[in-house]
Amino acid sequence: MKAEYSKYVLKAVGKKIKQLREKQNISQTQLAFECGISQVQVSRIETGEINTTIGTLSLIAKALDVGLDELFKFKVDL
Repeated sequence: MKAEYSKYVLKAVGKKIKQLREKQNISQTQLAFECGISQVQVSRIETGEINTTIGTLSLIAKALDVGLDELFKFKVDL
């Protein structure tokens, strides 16, 4: 159950980042540049493939001009 929940959270955070990015018409490449990470890393975060650091999430939140807490605003449906 813990592994399943962890995967769910990774995917949910990634989906939230993608939604916020697209809402602001920002490309993955632009977001990556603002955060100092690669576009591939942004893609992998958005798809929940990797478990990124809080530091990277804080950079993403800043680049999207939202609070870090905004990235975790989603409903857990397990």
